[in-house]
Amino acid sequence: MSRRTIYILILVAVVSLSGIVITQIYWVQRAYNLQERQFNDRVVIAMSSVVDRILEANDDSSLVQPVSQMSSNFFVANINDTLHPYFLETLLREEFQALNLKEEFEYGIYDCFSDSIVYGGRVDFEREIVLDDKSKIRIQKSFEKDGHYFGIYFPQKTTLVIGSMDFWIFSSLMIVVVVIFFGYAIAIILKQKRLSEIKTDFINNMTHELKTPISTIGISSSMLLREDVKEDPQRQQQYATIIQNENERLKSQVERVLQVATLSPEKLELKNELVDMHQVIKGALDALDVKMTETGGRINQECNAKNSVVYGDRVHLTNLIYNLVDNALKYTDEQPNISVRTSNNGKRLVMSISDNGIGIEHKHQRLIFDKFFRVPTGNVHNVKGFGLGLFYVKTVVDAHKGSVNVSSTPGKGSTFTVELNAHES
Repeated sequence: MSRRTIYILILVAVVSLSGIVITQIYWVQRAYNLQERQFNDRVVIAMSSVVDRILEANDDSSLVQPVSQMSSNFFVANINDTLHPYFLETLLREEFQALNLKEEFEYGIYDCFSDSIVYGGRVDFEREIVLDDKSKIRIQKSFEKDGHYFGIYFPQKTTLVIGSMDFWIFSSLMIVVVVIFFGYAIAIILKQKRLSEIKTDFINNMTHELKTPISTIGISSSMLLREDVKEDPQRQQQYATIIQNENERLKSQVERVLQVATLSPEKLELKNELVDMHQVIKGALDALDVKMTETGGRINQECNAKNSVVYGDRVHLTNLIYNLVDNALKYTDEQPNISVRTSNNGKRLVMSISDNGIGIEHKHQRLIFDKFFRVPTGNVHNVKGFGLGLFYVKTVVDAHKGSVNVSSTPGKGSTFTVELNAHES
């Protein structure tokens, strides 16, 4: 399946799921509004019944619209006279229970003569009647109306309404599970697609790298079978040497791929000792001196770390520096200009290798340390390799409990930064 087909299928699936999620949100909102409206209606009915009973007890029937909703969870009822808290609480309990309103609420009684809340209480249907100090009740402001009032406040109304939406909560959770599963499946598909591309790229590179020595061996073998060569010992020796050299080259490439391909920080055997990384850097740069001379490049060393000693494997750490500097040389189209710097950051030794090479696009930077990955450059890679160099670097750094990062701008170069634990003397 082509990349374009996969992306089209993903896009269609994302649009479909987005539509389902938006629809679900719409209906959940409508269901919430309906449940809230039903709750409000029951509260108003219950409070109206309480007011009717209070007026009946006082032989008063002059109120027309006694109950009003001040906010989402705050209701106020008008009465024409003072009211005893115990009597009010008893009526509220009875009317609320009759309408299956058994959530905790607070109430306050407002007296127009004193212009204040004269009493506050909290009702919990799971316990006996509770009479609280009014200072503990959240209804502390006046209702900005004349007369006698009592107010009802539901501190957990939102939780109550949501709790009554069992079906919608369950269906929403199922949709969330589907979305998470879809996201995971897409991630797996894209990962498998990328691994397939890396595998194909690796096979192409492997074929290219092995084809040359095999072809050379084949040509040299054919030459050895010619009659005129059989009678010329010098030419026989020449072709036999070519076959031997190419065979060693082929063997070396296969062994290197097999060794690094099975490498991991857990399996890497370290011969740890105290290693001065300034000496390691110098040794790695000396080994690359010939190649540097051939390219006409230069290396700037700024080894400013006061503590450059780490506890690690000298061979692997040398290969680490060698690989990073060698990459800086290989992936530079113009005259190489490389800087190697060291410094200390607390108890860490920081080493950075910067170049003026072709750089790495941001989308590839998180992948370059993966096994076999090579930055795509079309059908042909200008630089030979199997995509194992930076994987080896990351493996060595991880084995030494360090970190490696890259910062790069296409066309301007890259900087690889390695941090290792400095040895405390």
